Amino acid sequence: MSNLNLENVRNIGISAHIDSGKTTLTERILYYGGRIHRINEVKGDGDGATMDYMDLERERGITITSAATKVQWGETHVNVIDTPGHVDFTVEVERSLRVLDGAILVLCAVGGVQSQSLTVDRQMKRYGIPRIAFINKMDRTGANPQNVIKAIRDKLGITPMPLQLNMGAESRFEGVIDLVTMKAIYYDGEKGETVREEAIPEDYAEAAKAARHEMLETLSMFSDELMEALLEEREVTVEEIKPIIRKAVLSRNVTPVMMGTAYKNKGVQTLLDAVVAYLPSPLDREMYATDIDYRAPALAEGEVADKNANKVLLKPDPKKPLVCMAFKIIEEQFGQLTFIRLYQGEIIKGDSYTNTRTGKRTRFGRIVRMHAEDREEIDRAEAGDIVAIVGVECASGDTFCGDGANYALESIFVPEAVIRLSIEPAKRDGADRLAKALERFRREDPTFRVFTDEETGQTIIAGMGQLHLEIYTERIKREYKVECVVGEPRVAYREYPTKSVEFNYKHKKQTGGSGQYAHIVGRLDPLDLETMTDTYVFDNKVTQGRIPKEFIAPTDFGFRRALPKGPLCECEVVGVRMTLIDGGYHDVDSSEMAFQIAGFDCMRETLKKAGIGLLEPIMKIEVEVPTEYQGTVSGHVSSKRGLINNSEVRGGVCYITAECPLAMMFDYANELRSMTQGKGGFTMEFSAYKPVPKSLIDDIVSRRKAEKEARLAAK
Repeated sequence: MSNLNLENVRNIGISAHIDSGKTTLTERILYYGGRIHRINEVKGDGDGATMDYMDLERERGITITSAATKVQWGETHVNVIDTPGHVDFTVEVERSLRVLDGAILVLCAVGGVQSQSLTVDRQMKRYGIPRIAFINKMDRTGANPQNVIKAIRDKLGITPMPLQLNMGAESRFEGVIDLVTMKAIYYDGEKGETVREEAIPEDYAEAAKAARHEMLETLSMFSDELMEALLEEREVTVEEIKPIIRKAVLSRNVTPVMMGTAYKNKGVQTLLDAVVAYLPSPLDREMYATDIDYRAPALAEGEVADKNANKVLLKPDPKKPLVCMAFKIIEEQFGQLTFIRLYQGEIIKGDSYTNTRTGKRTRFGRIVRMHAEDREEIDRAEAGDIVAIVGVECASGDTFCGDGANYALESIFVPEAVIRLSIEPAKRDGADRLAKALERFRREDPTFRVFTDEETGQTIIAGMGQLHLEIYTERIKREYKVECVVGEPRVAYREYPTKSVEFNYKHKKQTGGSGQYAHIVGRLDPLDLETMTDTYVFDNKVTQGRIPKEFIAPTDFGFRRALPKGPLCECEVVGVRMTLIDGGYHDVDSSEMAFQIAGFDCMRETLKKAGIGLLEPIMKIEVEVPTEYQGTVSGHVSSKRGLINNSEVRGGVCYITAECPLAMMFDYANELRSMTQGKGGFTMEFSAYKPVPKSLIDDIVSRRKAEKEARLAAK
């Protein structure tokens, strides 16, 4: 990619709710871009979609890991990342969007804006990604693009701007009218490969004229010249409109809306034209890094420090020092494969670069360009490109810099794990392979956690949902040939104090020679669960050196050390403010260790008096069922302590959104299937932690106690 004009590069992601047709759309993009010569379908008798290259993805017809490829569209190089739609793999979307410049948000013409569409939209907003909305599945029964456009405005809070008008819908969907050029576009040939432009049919002439006027009115907010042209009723040319659309998209104030049906090969080429015309190149995006070497100047009295003083604007210039980010890693048979986005400078095969997190220099021996699981060796890559490095040891989110730069790029947002289960090998000889597999997946996926229960010695894995952990246990079995015994899924409850408690705690130990002495006095207060940003806060209010400065931090450390296991059912404690007010020490017997032990024991004692309550993860669920099952399913959700937020019918399908405790959702997929004769589907994502009703706490505590006794007995 040497000496490539960056204006002709697009780094885009394809994101959407599960089953909206992302992978099918990507398959068409690869076909029309000449990357593949045969279209494979996600589901069917073929080999499975090109981008779903794992056996599990092909069997289940879902995308599990994001896959990268590159296509040529005219003069433009388009790096494409196809991301999963299932919320359990949301980190894949998160880290892909972190390094992309633009995105295509795929929406189903029937389902419209669904629960995962909202999550993806939040992620795009978090990283400031301009996007084009593509209304897919226009051939499906119940397709209604006008409803989808209204939902984009109402549910996503963004301004949709249709650039096309559909000619027909459902089985009568013929093509689209381009409102910029005012031409009717048809997709001919067996695979829709021939794009034919015609005059707009008379039946659609009036509607097209009105839709174009609406589009121009939206655009006039971004151009005084266009506003004048509209007031003077002057005809506006295509050459005038396109730069204004691009400006509006880059400002993220509007989202162009296009439509088609990827499965029936309609609308994909015009979508690619729009990607090139309206989405940003690496030159259009401002990316900042933190200068690690920055030292803030001394402030005069009353002066406020500039929070952004240590930020450096990166330039997509190959001649500047290298700055790139490792955004995804995959452990392979011959070492680690690291996906890298270059923001500045260039990487050359065989050269060494510094990992600014570890300070170590690393040699980039092999650079490859990925096409799903296939790879092409290259000698160099420049700013704006996305490539992979073979055999480099690093973690997801690390920044690599060349000589003359010591920067760190902001890492990705990692959601909390809400479900956990125990895992152990069925045979003793599988222990090493299991440990290797868990370490690999932990490195690859920041939302996959692995830890050991100290009392039982069991290995516990935690993740985003049942499917998330199910996929990993299946991969351990297939890729590492380890049969595993997996425990029942357990909800990651949390404990929290409900009332303030004062403490006055002395730690005194005399064992001959120097002893241990620490005295701490203060108060434990519950934090407001609705507004808290940190789960634990420490306030030091000790005055007059009643406790020497060097013993304050060990006391705080002792407090923190007691939080992972609460007094109720040994769950993590959150929402605690510890205020240290007074205390005492001994010239000889006091030490950092004495105050650390005092903090630990004091926290355990004080929590027992703080009226501990229990928090549980609440999931946001969206259920899709035929309308005849609406009453049954709604009643069933309510019986699971679910709170129904909304229920609407679109095209003979009822969409129910609700909030439900995770503890009640195990095996829901089978329950829904039997209730709806296999016609219902649902998606689920973490919403928030909320208090467990008091009437249920005793039952949860006694169940946890019995589980623990059984585990200890088995040990």
